[in-house]
Amino acid sequence: MPTDEFERPSRSALKREAEELQKLGETLIDMPDDTFDQLPLPEVLRDAVRNARRFTSHGAQLRQRQYIGKLMRKIDVAPIRAAIDARQLERQIDARRFHRIETWRDRLITEPDIALPALLAELPDADGERLRSLAAEAAEESRQRGTPRASRLLFKYLHELFSLQ
Repeated sequence: MPTDEFERPSRSALKREAEELQKLGETLIDMPDDTFDQLPLPEVLRDAVRNARRFTSHGAQLRQRQYIGKLMRKIDVAPIRAAIDARQLERQIDARRFHRIETWRDRLITEPDIALPALLAELPDADGERLRSLAAEAAEESRQRGTPRASRLLFKYLHELFSLQ
């Protein structure tokens, strides 16, 4: 039996695509305003998402989500997906940087003789004396279970250093 190269997608495939677009629309609804405002959206879709955020009735929200899915089937969603993916990547990079800074701070506090030379080798522009002093203060605060003021200052300084990279 020959296959027709212009065969239509199956109903299941169309349904999966519609559900995927509706989930993408739900992502838009749940997104923070500052991120949402930066997305390349047609005005009709932007208004539909804003309306969905205002509705409190479960039924009204469900209908609005379905409407958003319908609108999304009529537009090219590739730029929207790309913008969302870029934002997620940015958040992942920020999280990795945050964890890296935390790790260095903890190492400087717990093993300063090993961590400080390693950090200075990685960041030659860093002020070694300032790092040593902040790490010593933070270690003392930790031993006395005091307010972690020096630990915060150490984290802030490390953040500045890693942001310059």
